[in-house]
Amino acid sequence: MAYVQSFGAAETVTGSCHLLQLQNGINILIDCGMFQGLVEEDNRNPFGFDPSEIDFLLITHGHLDHVGRIPKLIKEGFNGTIITTKPTLDLAEIVLMDSAKLQEESYKTAYKKAQRIGEEENVPKPLYMKDDIPLIFQLPKIHANYDQPFSLGHGINVTFKNAGHILGSAVIQITFEDDGVPKTVVFSGDLGNKYDLVLPAPDILDEADVLFIESTYGDRNHKGINETDEELGSVIKETINNDGNVLIPSFAIDRTQDILCMLKKMYDKGELPVCKIYLDSPMAIRATEIYKKYPEELSQCCNELLERDGTIFDFPYLNYTLNVKESMMINEEESGCIIIAGAGMCNGGRILQHFKHRLWNEKNALVFVGYQAKGTLGRKIVDGERKINIYNEDIIIKAQVHTINGFSAHADQNELIEWMQNFKKLGKVFLIHGERDKQEIFQQEIKKRMNKKSHIVKYAEEIGI
Repeated sequence: MAYVQSFGAAETVTGSCHLLQLQNGINILIDCGMFQGLVEEDNRNPFGFDPSEIDFLLITHGHLDHVGRIPKLIKEGFNGTIITTKPTLDLAEIVLMDSAKLQEESYKTAYKKAQRIGEEENVPKPLYMKDDIPLIFQLPKIHANYDQPFSLGHGINVTFKNAGHILGSAVIQITFEDDGVPKTVVFSGDLGNKYDLVLPAPDILDEADVLFIESTYGDRNHKGINETDEELGSVIKETINNDGNVLIPSFAIDRTQDILCMLKKMYDKGELPVCKIYLDSPMAIRATEIYKKYPEELSQCCNELLERDGTIFDFPYLNYTLNVKESMMINEEESGCIIIAGAGMCNGGRILQHFKHRLWNEKNALVFVGYQAKGTLGRKIVDGERKINIYNEDIIIKAQVHTINGFSAHADQNELIEWMQNFKKLGKVFLIHGERDKQEIFQQEIKKRMNKKSHIVKYAEEIGI
């Protein structure tokens, strides 16, 4: 019998890593992501399987929690074939280079401190360095196109479907024979919000004998897109008109592009107060360039903007700040700024510098537009903490704090269930990529609305399919 084990994103959101072992001895790994937040130390643990025995690595999309351990996988012996979409490879490269850079910088800082007390040997080395990233692109690769099945040999066929989560993201459908019986297993990856401004809604699939589905927002529903636009617009107008600044910690991929589209819409309608908008994230700037490279995969709205303006995201108030000097100069602006900077969960990046200069001022506003994992600085602020430590300095939070979840790149509870209801044939359902308490709520809702049992996957649990 074939079976699946999850070595990440099991009763937690991050670290996506699922091993499909087939009866004929073929091993397929779906994602190899990094743990974030409270479970970050798990990145240093052994994988739970032998990387050298993996034949194929299928990547659902380019977020760090889905690709962040691939260099570690290769260093520990993986030499198989990588299969994903071209945009995912493009995005994964910048995500992994950024991750390696942050790890190297953290290591150097920690090493210098340890040297002063003679404990440098105790400083853990980075999981990988920037020099390790090119190794990924030297391995054999298959570029997947949406809706075009391809064979892995041995009677195994794979189809990538558009997940609508970020550029290049995919739901992966794998068909094979098990004891002579045809089977179809589907991994949802991260399903997108069907009201996303930049990307189309997730594709509908017809059948799955076994479905592994994400459950990040299985406990709740997002606000409608119009309500979301109005809420963010209201915060921006009130703050800018009162001589304040708006801080938006934003994920470089998709969330930033959504925010830029929304701000451009406001500008086009004459609803955006005169201001300076700074995209202060080299990674987000590079990601935006990659989005521009694949307009055929973006929403109809984006392509209409491209046809009308010759650009999807750019407009007069928008400034890109690539280098550190330009970033520091933003601090000289007293008011009238919208600052979009990483990291999205505030666990590093340029947003911390802006926090230091702006959070203590009650005229300013801090707007969260994405998921904040347990243990991150962003989650602590969302949960009500009003004094934080940045660069060894205590900062009081007097700025107005807002959480606007309608911009989420994830499907909400209703959308997840509606997506499942579109299957003409749906067998066993397994919940991954979610916090346990939220998964339990989602599980109850599936039973209530679909009269269907589902199972919450535990770490390394062997699931026969």
